[in-house]
Amino acid sequence: TNSDLSFEVLSRDDAVFRIQFNQTDIMDDLESIGRMPLPPYIKRQSENVDLSRYQTVFARQSGAVAAPTAGLHFTDEIIQCIKDKGISIAELTLHVGAGTFKPVAVENLADHPMHFERYILDTETAELINQTKTAGGNIVAVGTTSVRTLESCATETGQVAPGSGKTNLFIYPPYQMKVIDKLLTNFHLPKSTLLMLVSAMAGSELIRDAYAQAIQEKYRFYSYGDCMFIE
Repeated sequence: TNSDLSFEVLSRDDAVFRIQFNQTDIMDDLESIGRMPLPPYIKRQSENVDLSRYQTVFARQSGAVAAPTAGLHFTDEIIQCIKDKGISIAELTLHVGAGTFKPVAVENLADHPMHFERYILDTETAELINQTKTAGGNIVAVGTTSVRTLESCATETGQVAPGSGKTNLFIYPPYQMKVIDKLLTNFHLPKSTLLMLVSAMAGSELIRDAYAQAIQEKYRFYSYGDCMFIE
């Protein structure tokens, strides 16, 4: 029952705790007593609609504490339309961590303590990406999570190696993408590592201009907001 749940705090890093439950089968209890973990800038409590709205249609595995928000724009119908045009879609896993919301608070970006996130890139996806690169095709990443995973798995020749593990890759200018050619991404928080990643992709000046236009046109920002296509 819910009242029987107990855990041990193993470590603490600022506001992030690492805990171990004293029970083994806890998922049903967590599902019943937990709430959808909305981003900290959304001040309201999560609602039932968030269970589907703040979840991508291609989610497969539990493990993330936030949604890869660029993927929220996709529906099963949109995915089918893309496939009908002869465009291949490949999937990977990156468990987004709470550190994705941590702002950069250092002058020297190399000093920022980047958080680790777990990823899985299977052989089928890696082979499809490598075949596309070899044939001169474009790799379009849906979201910064996809970028971070693929660039973490990149080889010096611009291919990717399948595997799983943890990455703390921090992408910021003047980083040169090894795998990604184009990117679909939402509008991100100021001073965030995600904003710096898209600046590495498109250039800081272009991103500033794009955000200024988005504000002028009253686009919606952040997780439940609009997205941009960078090429």
